[in-house]
Amino acid sequence: MTATPDHAPKYAELSLPQRLDAWAPYLLIPVLVVLGFFAIGSTSSWLTLTVSGLAMGMMIFIMASGLTLVFGLMDVINFGHGAFISVGAFVGITVLLALGNWTGSPSLLLNIAAILLAAIAAMCVTGALGWGFERVIVRPVYGAHLKQILVTVGGLIVIEQLIHVVWGPDEIFLTRPETLKGAFTFWGAAIERYRLLAVVVGVILFVAMRLVLRRTKIGLIVRAGVQNGEMVEALGYRLSLVFIGVFIAGSALAGLGGVMWGLYQEVITAGMGEEMMILVFIVVIIGGLGSVEGAFIGALLVGLLQNYIAFLEPKVALVSNIALMTAVLMWRPQGMMPVVKAK
Repeated sequence: MTATPDHAPKYAELSLPQRLDAWAPYLLIPVLVVLGFFAIGSTSSWLTLTVSGLAMGMMIFIMASGLTLVFGLMDVINFGHGAFISVGAFVGITVLLALGNWTGSPSLLLNIAAILLAAIAAMCVTGALGWGFERVIVRPVYGAHLKQILVTVGGLIVIEQLIHVVWGPDEIFLTRPETLKGAFTFWGAAIERYRLLAVVVGVILFVAMRLVLRRTKIGLIVRAGVQNGEMVEALGYRLSLVFIGVFIAGSALAGLGGVMWGLYQEVITAGMGEEMMILVFIVVIIGGLGSVEGAFIGALLVGLLQNYIAFLEPKVALVSNIALMTAVLMWRPQGMMPVVKAK
């Protein structure tokens, strides 16, 4: 089986203006960083805000990466994705609290091991939860967007209430592992250690997803399924199983994002996932449905813009992401890097 490229026509067939237009989304991040430097003026403040924005963007990408595949491949509007973020945070933090000796140790190796175990536990639980969610709630409403919104919002509310039952209604405050607390100084800027870890995790996940989607057979099937599901099924592949696998993977990534975001905020609540869904959907929409690269660029733009604007004009920060989405959709109504589906 061969898959058509993510963006049509082929890059080699494009004229010079079309090639420049194809590269435009990739140029937005360095342009925004440069504009931020001139607007802020102070090198130390700019560097601090840039690292913070990249860290925030990476964590949003982790939460949005699974949803963009679910939305693009399965055409499912899943507001229940926010519940997986919250559950992942609570499961992960529970594991971290149980490993207090590891997180309180001055050993970086033990601290990272504790976070890794917490992330694995969160991904396993939310992956299993996603499997049940798809079978019970999502499967009966495939192809009906209004019903999908209603039932997945209902599922979100139910799971949030179950979190209250299991972990209680109160916020849970936490501290980061010992070696990831505080910051170090670089060029006069205070760089938080945990934010650097978040950037590293986000980059690793993005590279891993690209390799899986572009270098493996299952990735080929997923990409082909996004573009022409009927053709994939005609070739003998059970796309329904691919749907389930993508949904489970997306739910697991939401759990990972919940753990990372909980440690970033140092407080978790049952409604944290619901609150993050606004940013997650903005990233999915401006990136282009089904596009991991688009979600990655969109998440970094959201994180950087929000940090820069919050520093320069705090009142405007509340609407900066909506303004970004409006500008992108006016430029490219289908998102920056939409996957072209067969007609």
